[in-house]
Amino acid sequence: MSEHQLRMLEVLRYARGASQVDATIDGYPNFHFATSSHLSGSQPKLMLERGINPSALVAGPGDEHRRPVILIRSSPWKAGQASNPWHDEFDLDHGYVRYYGDHKPDTAGLPGTTAGNRAMREAWELHASIGQPRRAASPPLLLFRSATVVQHGRRLVKGHVEFCGVAIIERLEHVVQRDPVSGRGFPNLAFDLVVLDLADSGERLDMRWIADRRNPALSLAETERHAPASWRRWAAEGKAGIPRLRRRVVSSRIKSTADQSPPPGSEAERALAEIHSYFSDRSHTFELLAAKVAARVLGGTGAIYREGWLTRSGRDGGMDFVGRLDVGSPESNTPLVVLGQAKCVAPGTSISPDQVARVVARLRRGWIGVFVTTGVFSRQAQAEVVDDEYPLVLVGGRVLAEQVIQLAAESYDADLAALLCTIAGSYAGAVTHRRPEEILVG
Repeated sequence: MSEHQLRMLEVLRYARGASQVDATIDGYPNFHFATSSHLSGSQPKLMLERGINPSALVAGPGDEHRRPVILIRSSPWKAGQASNPWHDEFDLDHGYVRYYGDHKPDTAGLPGTTAGNRAMREAWELHASIGQPRRAASPPLLLFRSATVVQHGRRLVKGHVEFCGVAIIERLEHVVQRDPVSGRGFPNLAFDLVVLDLADSGERLDMRWIADRRNPALSLAETERHAPASWRRWAAEGKAGIPRLRRRVVSSRIKSTADQSPPPGSEAERALAEIHSYFSDRSHTFELLAAKVAARVLGGTGAIYREGWLTRSGRDGGMDFVGRLDVGSPESNTPLVVLGQAKCVAPGTSISPDQVARVVARLRRGWIGVFVTTGVFSRQAQAEVVDDEYPLVLVGGRVLAEQVIQLAAESYDADLAALLCTIAGSYAGAVTHRRPEEILVG
């Protein structure tokens, strides 16, 4: 990673006349140093003098034309004043910002005629494009908001900004706002922004990406070498990829690949490898083992779990097994349908959000799901389950292996291979075509 980078929620010192050489000013990272690059000598400074600060257009090789970047500055401390009568909304934990354009009460003409709004409209047309080349050429938005700091016992209001991420425009809206001075309404534009996930780079933005976009000698494809992974995926997938690429802060409930995998050299690692090897050529029979592991995981909560049946191969539609969870006391309880999905993949292989969504799509009100795999769940898959509050239990390779080891011990069968063979042999008798809701009868 380059030393010229921006870190999420980091406060920087923004001084108009500061050089691009000094790494810090007054104890804070120097904005002009962080946003410069190996090409800083041939490129003008990026500035934050206005709310919307579009960089100059660049003519790349051939007929390529692009605007490298648009810097956005929000000043919460000015909100409600004549110079800034609107209140921008920042919900960075959920990757959402609502930003109001630069049309003011005394601005003549329509909302799109100001320089900032005009640049944002042009960006929105590219961001909303169905073509990958146009999306890739569109300008990323770098978000900042003015920060208030206390230094040397003196409260400083101006001269500091907080980096709030990289964004794209998801929606443009024409709005009417109220002038706090005259009380009259005036037109403006409002932009709903998607803040992209930077987790792959440690919540940091490598400014060499922006420097490359500003370099007319580089083609658009060449400028992607330092681009965030989320930007590249969005350029490829467009609007459909936004739910998986939006920033979400749910780290306390998100497990890393290491946390979901058995420790290296452990008994659980060896067991997981043996499970995968045994079922890799007979993945459907793995569903019975997954159902038994789900019974142990859900039944270990104090509720009563009743094993049901397996669905027929090729007809599961996101459902491999069915069970029932009775919650409450024997005198007062409620039964819940449990839909299970099983995936036997190579240990360490990530389960994607799309695979998880298939299970969620089958759930009805009052039902819960469980997904059992020899692999791990991607960060985005976990984030969607947590953020959208899906009633879905995720069981990764580590928990699976540990539960199977315990199951073997409780079955007085020290030979794991023999246990797996027994389970595979019982597969055919557990398969039925019954509907999930029939589990509630009896």
